[in-house]
This record gives sequence, structure tokens and C-alpha cells, in this order.
Amino acid sequence: MRRCIILVSLIGLALPVAAVERPLHTYSIVARDPATGDLGVAVQSHWFSVGSIVTWAEAGVGAIATQSFVEPAYGPRGLELMGSGLTATQALEALVSVDPGKAVRQVAFVDARGEVATHTGASCIESAGHLTGDGFSVQANMMRGDEVVPAMKSAFEGATGDLADRMLAALEAAQAAGGDIRGRQSAAMLIVRGESTGRPWADRVLELRVEDHAEPLAELSRLLTVHRAYEHMNAGDVAVEHGDLDRAMAEYGRAAELLPDNLEVQYWAAITLATSGDLATAKPMFERVFAADPSWIELTRRLTKPGIIPDTEEGAALVERIAAIAK
Repeated sequence: MRRCIILVSLIGLALPVAAVERPLHTYSIVARDPATGDLGVAVQSHWFSVGSIVTWAEAGVGAIATQSFVEPAYGPRGLELMGSGLTATQALEALVSVDPGKAVRQVAFVDARGEVATHTGASCIESAGHLTGDGFSVQANMMRGDEVVPAMKSAFEGATGDLADRMLAALEAAQAAGGDIRGRQSAAMLIVRGESTGRPWADRVLELRVEDHAEPLAELSRLLTVHRAYEHMNAGDVAVEHGDLDRAMAEYGRAAELLPDNLEVQYWAAITLATSGDLATAKPMFERVFAADPSWIELTRRLTKPGIIPDTEEGAALVERIAAIAK
């Protein structure tokens, strides 16, 4: 009965008919990771800030890509419907049925159970189409040729790594197969947890956007590396809070391997060592950071107020010993 009520209520929520639209032609993937349950959507387009309009996801609910002559309402309304208990197929069919512009829409849904549903309107600019697989859908329009969508499907199915790696592989395969006939400009990736904790900020695994770039996928790949390095930094900070210095340094080390030239990574690893009584090991790290930018010395003096370095005589002495490394 609840589903019937939801479907009937959609009649009064018909998707609007946009005035003059420009086609946000692009290629994208929505997918569920069978190992973790994580839900993701990734996209590239020759359009500014594609992630702000195409990518939608909610932990424990699903992920959505809405493109072609894009109607953004598919995103929030689709998530609302799936969150209310409808499957991906039921939710998409309900929205398409009340959309006067469905002939030019291209939309893909994946729900928390891994069911996928895709709509490619008959009037989408060629080459346009979609293919689905186990827990994922790939779709594209205004592509250079018909090879793009099959290349995405094969790449995703054959890729290794986590969900982010596999979705990126699908996008890269699309570009290698010809991609958007107009070229490329922006890209985005959004991944959320398969189950909601009720804390949206904690349920978002990653959200990366390349708004305007000559090589958006290369930049997206770079940002993914940075994201992973900072995840290791966060894990190191948690380990410090629990008094596990060995784990903290291992996590900071992984971050440094990913971003060997990043001053932030080196500095906080050095601070952790210094406040744990191992200034000797931290010294060369501080030397590199301070030589690159002396502003980090002043920052060190400000760490006693929040207690990162103890606000004690011993802490003050440690600050001076660290600052002296720069001399």
C-alpha cells in the first residue's frame, strides 16, 4: 500500500519541462561494490562542473547518474523513492512515467541491493546507449562512436582494486575508445557506504570533482591518490589518540609513500614522533619542512593552546627544540 501511495503522489510531482536546455552529454557509471556494499557514481563530460548536476548518492539507498538533456530532479527524487522502499527499477520507471522530456533523458539508478535500472531516451544525441552488468550500469551519449559503452563495461568487469579504481578504469576506457565527440572538460566521482549510520558526513566515502581541466581523468586519478593519502593520515591521527604509535607511524608512512613531496604529511608525522619522545627521528622531517616554508615554525608555536603539544614547561621546551632545528 505504501508503494502505491508513493507512486500515486508522483502524479502531482511531475518532472518539470525545462525551457531551452543545453545537452550535458557525457558518459558515466553507477555501481555497487559486492565486497563492501559501497555505492558509487562516476562521470566525465565536456561540460563545466559535471559533478554538480550528474552525480547523486545516499548511503544505504543508492546512486544515480542523470545526464543528456539533464533533469537534476531525478537525483533527489530518485533517492527519496528508493529510500522509501522502491527498487531501482520501480523508482526510475515512476519518474520516467511523469517526465514530459523523457525522450531526451539518460538516467541510471543502482539501489542498495545492487539492482540497476537505466533509461536512454529515443531522442538522445547519438552515439547513445547503455549496458548493464552485475550491480552496475554504464551509459553514454553524444559519443564519438558505438565502441564507448562496451569498452566501459568490459573495463569495469575486468578491473581490479576497490570501487573507485574500477569506476575510474571504466571512464578511462571510455576516453580511450573515443569518448565525448566534443572532447573533455570535467569529471567527478561520488561513493557512499552501503549502509547508513545516520551520519551523512561519515557515510560519504569520497567525493571528488574536477571542475575544469584539460585532462580531467588524469586529474581525477591524482586527486584519488591525494584522498587515499589523507585517509591514511586520518587513520594515523586516530591511532595516536589510542596511544598506538606504531600503527600511527605506519599510517603516516603510507601517506608519505603516496605523497612524498607533501609538507603536510611530513610535518604531522614529525609532530607525532616529537610529542612521543622521538625528536631524533623527527628531526630530518622537520628540516625538510622548515627549509621549504618557515611558516611551519610559527605553526609549531601555536600547537600548545589546543594541547597538540602539551601546554606545560616541558611542552614549551619541546617547541623551542623543534624551532631550533631550523637554525
